[in-house]
Order: sequence, then structure tokens, then C-alpha cells
Amino acid sequence: MLISAKNITKRYGKNSILKDINLEVNKGECAVIIGSNGCGKTTLLSILAGSNKPTSGQISIDGNNALANAKVFDRMIGYIPQENPLMEGLSVKDNLKFWYMGTGRSMEADLVNGAPVIFGVDKFLNKKVEQLSGGMKKRLSICAALAKNPPILILDEPGASLDIVCKQEIKEYIKNYMAVGGTVILASHEDYEIGLATKMYLLNDGVLKEVKVGTHNEVMKGLSR
Repeated sequence: MLISAKNITKRYGKNSILKDINLEVNKGECAVIIGSNGCGKTTLLSILAGSNKPTSGQISIDGNNALANAKVFDRMIGYIPQENPLMEGLSVKDNLKFWYMGTGRSMEADLVNGAPVIFGVDKFLNKKVEQLSGGMKKRLSICAALAKNPPILILDEPGASLDIVCKQEIKEYIKNYMAVGGTVILASHEDYEIGLATKMYLLNDGVLKEVKVGTHNEVMKGLSR
């Protein structure tokens, strides 16, 4: 498996947010995590992305113990959190320069035919981030996460509050990313994103359970009863 989590637990004091989580995702797969608001999806994704530490458990990425070497997360994962990771006072171009720094990849080349073009970011390079709409910021956040061309993409409700055009662009990019062997893990409530799943997990009361792809509506209805 390209990324494997075993017995991941997260506690804040006596409160257990995640309980012995196990998850495996391979190349070309998209694992979608569903669950009610506040169930711990964001916490789980932040741990899988390396921006949060579990209380206990193991994470293996491409055969490497990621928790023992943070550089594995940095090298292998592009993370798009719900919160804006951008520097508001800088221009779009300067934000991109920051994310491309140290990757060994050419921002200029990507501004010709890479993710910034696909998401239309090349059209507002000189604007300050603070001047952008929420949709534009999301597009830029995605391009920032893709700057290092990571083999794993982790997205926390990427289409939330976005217009239909931007949602479709994200969906198409993810499909193409998977087609060339990219691995995707995302949390979502949106049918169009859930439809990308090759495997699906339900997170409920801190416990992660694999469920049949395409049964999310029935599963969520069951939780609301």
C-alpha cells in the first residue's frame, strides 16, 4: 500500500477523538471519508498529512515510517486543508514562489501548462491574496499543494462553498491525477466528490469503518435516525 495507517488514536486529555483507526490506500485509488460534522474527519486527515501527531499508532508511506521521519510527509503528500494556508498580504505569484521553493520544479513551466493554468490561477498572479474571492483562494491553495508534484493528495472538503465551475475543475483534476497513478484521500459531503471513490470509509464516534462504495446516502441516513 502506498499509504497505510494502523491503530491511529488521538486523545485530547480524556477525550478520544480517534480510536484505533486503520486505513490503506494504493496508487490510483481514491478513499473518501464520510461522517457527520465534528466526527473527527479533519483531525484524521491532518494526521495522515503530517500536520498533526497521533497519540499512538503508525503511518507508513511508500514503505517508510512517516512518523519517524517528517520529511516523508513533506516529500510525498500535498495537503489541502479547509482553512486557508496562504499568506494574505502577498501576491498570488509570491505565494506560488514560496510553495515551489525547494521543490526542484519550475513554477514558470507550470504557469504555461501546469496546475496554475488548469485552475486559472495564471490569470490573477499580481493580485494580493486578501483581494481574492473564496473560490480563487481555494484554486490557489490547490496549486500550492501541487507545487511539489506529490504522489498523494489529501483534501478536506475541497468543494465546500465553491461555485459549480470550480467544483467541476477540482473533480476533473482529481480524475486525471488518479489516472496517472496518483493517490487521493478526501473528506466530503458532496455527491460529485463522493462519486470519485474507489473505496469509502465511515467515521463515526471516533471509529473508522470501510463501507460499500455508493451507499453513502443510506449510511448517513442511518446515522441521523
